[in-house]
Amino acid sequence: MGLLLLLTSMLLSSYFHSGRVVTAQRLFKIRDITLSIEPAPDVTRDTNVTLRCQAFVSSSGQEALSREYRIYKDGNTIYSKNTSTSEDLLYPLSEARVSNSGKYKCKISIEQKDMTSGAKKLTVAGLSKPLLHINKDVVSEGEEVTATCTAPGETGSFFFYFYEDTKEIQEKQVNSNQAEARLHFSSTGYHKIHCGYTVLVTPESFKSKESLSVTVSVKELPIVAVLEIFPESKIYEGDKLDIFCSVKNNPRSTESINLYLSQGSQLLSSGYSTVNHSMVALAKDPEEFECRLEMGNVRKFDTKAVSVTELFSVPTLTMYPAEVFQREYMTLNCRSETSASERLDRDELTYTLDPTESPLISKVNGVFSVKALLYDFNYTCVAKAKEIVKRSETLTVRPKVAVSTPKISVVGRVVIGQSFKILCQSDIGSLPINYTLLWGYDQLNITTVKEPFQQALFTVTVRKSDEISKYMCEARNGQKEAPLSKRLNATVIVPLTNPILTVLPHLPEISEGDHLYLICGVNGTPPVTFKWYRVGNEHPLYTITTHMNNTNYRVSALSKEHSGMYYCEAINHANILVRSDLVTIEVRLALWKKVLIGGFCLLALSVLVVVVVLCFKSKRDAAPLYDGTEGRVTNGARDSVASLPADISNRSSYSIPATV
Repeated sequence: MGLLLLLTSMLLSSYFHSGRVVTAQRLFKIRDITLSIEPAPDVTRDTNVTLRCQAFVSSSGQEALSREYRIYKDGNTIYSKNTSTSEDLLYPLSEARVSNSGKYKCKISIEQKDMTSGAKKLTVAGLSKPLLHINKDVVSEGEEVTATCTAPGETGSFFFYFYEDTKEIQEKQVNSNQAEARLHFSSTGYHKIHCGYTVLVTPESFKSKESLSVTVSVKELPIVAVLEIFPESKIYEGDKLDIFCSVKNNPRSTESINLYLSQGSQLLSSGYSTVNHSMVALAKDPEEFECRLEMGNVRKFDTKAVSVTELFSVPTLTMYPAEVFQREYMTLNCRSETSASERLDRDELTYTLDPTESPLISKVNGVFSVKALLYDFNYTCVAKAKEIVKRSETLTVRPKVAVSTPKISVVGRVVIGQSFKILCQSDIGSLPINYTLLWGYDQLNITTVKEPFQQALFTVTVRKSDEISKYMCEARNGQKEAPLSKRLNATVIVPLTNPILTVLPHLPEISEGDHLYLICGVNGTPPVTFKWYRVGNEHPLYTITTHMNNTNYRVSALSKEHSGMYYCEAINHANILVRSDLVTIEVRLALWKKVLIGGFCLLALSVLVVVVVLCFKSKRDAAPLYDGTEGRVTNGARDSVASLPADISNRSSYSIPATV
């Protein structure tokens, strides 16, 4: 008994963890469920379709399990069944329709465990041709016709459409295969009617073919609307118009009659049997008059156009001159080009200017002298005769602002021989402005400024410094007198010339220990940047910018190493570099060194003389100098004399001191 309980416990644990359902007596597992569509997923209308739901269930024991099946279409349950058999569930769709199209699923449930199949899509093609029926094929004007459109054998949700020729006249949405529409026809004669429908199968729709056409004959009622206008011809502006709208051939039916008298979109009057209206004839709106009759669904109308001759044309307002400056007088002319002389005398037509607040002077009808304001102003001419008033288009007067005295200046730097730009500009003035550049009082060039940020620039060149003050500019934007600028005042840069490098002290006097001054000078406009160079060194020895035309570079405590060739360079705002000639510097020995060397030389010479004298004396003592004959010298003496220095031996006489 204990062994049986242990085996039962192990089986329960094993089936619980493997997803199997256990009852007190049976074990089972839903392995799979499939849904198939027979004979095929895509069929035509009237095909018998079967949905087969097949479940695969494993169980212990022989007793059948109770199971529940559900069939879904597009997520909605359409069929359910409880059964104990293991046979496949079959759901028939007899004579399938388009409305049966959709996605289907099958679900099985056994003792709170379930499984759902994958979705299968069924598509049914083909719709029946709609049938159209009308209750009357001959009706009177305004009478109602009932039309019924049917989709034979179709099911689902429908949209029905009713057409007159190719124009859709009504639309109906229903959940049955039939729709009814009440039709009214606005005109007499024959009208061809047909219908069609669309079946909605979310998210798609299927449209049917169109039905056969049915002809409806509409007979005209004798009732008519009558429009009368007096006078009928030769109507001028200002004439009185009498307009009548009435009914003719009233059938005396129970339907009420309404009349509407209108001109264009304006309703003039309305009533029941007769409508009248009086007005002054105007030529500005040549729209038709309409008398409209409404009786139930019957609509009748009569229209007439009235030709009205202008008493006078719309005036035009012009100004002279075409451009005017602030506070200047101008002339405004107001005139109608044409007038009906057979109805209107010249004196009957008067002109006024609107607004009248501005100061006006009018000596002739339609001619006004007006002083221009400081700002833009609108004027309108008003012409009036026999209670007819016409206004001209608005004339906007934009007074020009006189150009102010221009200012003349240079852009950048002025360098002799190089081109530069002159700017001529006025602070105020209406565009366009013509700027003229003058040299003295001779015209050089003209530039027109048309845009707010445009500048009047002139390119010129000067050869001498005093030429700059001869430039002036003139500004003109239509006024009689053109203001003239002052003369141009600007610094003129003279390019550098004649670079000279001067050396102090003078070249022959330069010695070691002295202070050397290298002075570089040029001709031209300061500021000037000077640079000193020594040949063999690419970097400058010294650089300085000064507002003078010359400056110096000092070299202290000269030595032999400072000997060499030197030069200087200079440049100003003309950007033309000039270079001096090379100067050779030779540093000589200092004076004390020269004295010391001279002393040593004298001392050496003195020693040499003493040595020579001593040598001479010692030779004389060793041999006789005379042979006893006066004036003759022995051979030994002659040899001693020959050994003396040349400057001594060549002398005409030579005396030997007694003592040394």
